[in-house]
Amino acid sequence: SIMIISARAGASGTQLSKIHAAHSLGASRWQILRHVILPNSLPEILTGLRVAVGMCWGTLVAAEFLAGTTGIGFVENVARKYMQYEVIWITIFVMGMLGLLFDITLRKIMDKTIPWHGKG
Repeated sequence: SIMIISARAGASGTQLSKIHAAHSLGASRWQILRHVILPNSLPEILTGLRVAVGMCWGTLVAAEFLAGTTGIGFVENVARKYMQYEVIWITIFVMGMLGLLFDITLRKIMDKTIPWHGKG
């Protein structure tokens, strides 16, 4: 749902004058979508992807914590049950570092695919 909202926001943010200009130059609907609307929507789509990945990561860990039999959330739950505080701190650190790694990776992808975004 986040991705759909982001894609729609990006597409609706396309200036109508750009679409009219492409149409007046003889662009087909497909060409307008490919060369005008998609490049304009890409920053919002990728930002939505970053938000969605963060939410998915948190949901995954929470599901492992509550009902999992494997995974980092399960390890933390067992460590908490047996009061192994050093293991709890390590799992919290690992969860944070993995979340940060996901975010940094997606930011680098954004920098490569939409270098014009955020400039100026």
